[in-house]
Amino acid sequence: MSVEDKFNDKKDQVSGKVKETIGKVTDDKETESEGKAQNLAGKAREVFDDAKEKTQKAVDDAKDAAQGVINSMKKDKDDDK
Repeated sequence: MSVEDKFNDKKDQVSGKVKETIGKVTDDKETESEGKAQNLAGKAREVFDDAKEKTQKAVDDAKDAAQGVINSMKKDKDDDK
């Protein structure tokens, strides 16, 4: 996740919370609901992006481990010659 993505996710969360609060103060249920939705959307994107980042790291780690095994097997085979 890029810094820009993280910033945008947090910006939506804060903006949504502000909008929600304005809606509560002014007794405007529509604005309050829009704020809640914007806040939740920012949180959801943040969770999704974090999961995506962790999954990519796990895939990269598995590839590295597999490559290490392959390299070790090649070395052992070359040593047998």
